[in-house]
Amino acid sequence: MIRLALRQFRTSTWTAVLGLVAVAAVALATRPHFADAAAAAQRACGSDPHCPALTAFVLDNTTPRTVFGLVVTVAPALIGAFWGAPLVAREFEAGTYRLVWTQSISRSRWLAVKLAVVGTATVVATALLSALVTWWATPLDRAAAAVYGTFDQRDLVPIGYALFAFAFGVTAGLVTRRTLPAMVLTLAGLLTVRIMVAEWIRPLLVAPRVVSMPLDPATTGYGSGGNILFGVGPSALEPTTPDIPNAWIQSVRVVDAAGLPLTDQVLRATCPGLGEGPQGPAGPASEAARQRMHDCVRRIGENYHEVVTYQPGDRYWTFQWWELALFVLLTVLLCGYAYYRLRRFRG
Repeated sequence: MIRLALRQFRTSTWTAVLGLVAVAAVALATRPHFADAAAAAQRACGSDPHCPALTAFVLDNTTPRTVFGLVVTVAPALIGAFWGAPLVAREFEAGTYRLVWTQSISRSRWLAVKLAVVGTATVVATALLSALVTWWATPLDRAAAAVYGTFDQRDLVPIGYALFAFAFGVTAGLVTRRTLPAMVLTLAGLLTVRIMVAEWIRPLLVAPRVVSMPLDPATTGYGSGGNILFGVGPSALEPTTPDIPNAWIQSVRVVDAAGLPLTDQVLRATCPGLGEGPQGPAGPASEAARQRMHDCVRRIGENYHEVVTYQPGDRYWTFQWWELALFVLLTVLLCGYAYYRLRRFRG
């Protein structure tokens, strides 16, 4: 049975091998240039993380970094759609399940072997791809100092995504018994779960750090509700997001001693007439307007302060392992349901 499963999977195997070879060829051809450029920028900047040379290096190489990240992002979806969804669904469509499941090999063993063979290939292919891209992007990632910005494109979590997508595809194929609908469901399911985890679950995995600091008139401006400098508003004050290397900034708020947020009503009462006056064309604010803004921030700062909630960069691997474990758990649950569904199937 294992030999049969390997023979049936050989086309997909060679496709994956060719894809990995292509990515490896591009990575090996371009990484020396990135490494040399990063080293030159680092020598020019020394220990200054905000050096213009490092910023220019990152901006100049944004496109290849995005392309390689996209490859890792798309790979789990392709595995789920083209490896997982047809695994059982095509047996139903072709009617071959009647022959396969009436032989000496039970349907449970048949599914176990299929899952083991293709699941192992999924882990190996995704792990190699993720390791290759992570290695290639190391100079860029260090210069960018934003490890959470490419969190789902590096190291361990792409393996979890691929396993989940594969298991979801198999389960969708069992439920729909049609390959194309199963592929569509797999893509939609993977996208939905990844968004849910990133937006709702990941922020809850580890308690964030919270730091308070006084409002800085030089870095505090109007919020998203308008432009208080030009009289387009009103809007609450909004501090500039602090630059903490490799940190995941979850929120930046202006609150009082009791933790209550600054409201537009308080802003109007504390800074009357700040947004009044003629509105000229859009452009840099006048020095007088800037001074009024600075004075307003100073008055607000007597009773309010800035609170930053963030995850530090040294928790990166904690989040990597947690998220991998979460998607592996979902994979196990889906495989268990697939076994249950297959054993109860009558046809």
